[in-house]
Amino acid sequence: MKAAIIILSDPKAGCEEALGRLFNGLAAAYDFKQSGNEVTILFQGTGTRWAGVLTSQDHPAYQLYKAVEDKVAGVSCGCADVFGAKEEAVKNGFELITDNAVPGTSGLPSLRKLTADGYTVLIF
Repeated sequence: MKAAIIILSDPKAGCEEALGRLFNGLAAAYDFKQSGNEVTILFQGTGTRWAGVLTSQDHPAYQLYKAVEDKVAGVSCGCADVFGAKEEAVKNGFELITDNAVPGTSGLPSLRKLTADGYTVLIF
C-alpha cells in the first residue's frame, strides 16, 4: 500500500479548519509510516505556505511534523512561486518539486506519476 498525502490548506486562512486539515494529513502520513507502508507528503497550492511556519518549534503540529519529516517530498515549485512561499520553503530545507512542466509555471508535482507508481492520492 502506498499513499501520497497532498496538503492544500492555507495557514494564512487564520481558521482552525486549515490547521485541522494539516494535522489530519500529517496524522494520516504518520499512520502509514508506523504501519510500514510507503507514504509521501507534498505541499501544493496555498499549502506551500506551511513551509514557512511548520518548522517552528512552538507550532502546534511541530512534533507530528518532525515524526514524518523524512516522508516530505517537498513543495510544488510553481505553487510556491504564485503564493509567495518559495523563499521560506528553500530556507527551511524543503525540496522544490517540478515534475509536471505546466506551461507558464516553474513546474508542479505530477499526480499522474504518483498514481502510475501505485500511490493513492489523499488531499487535505
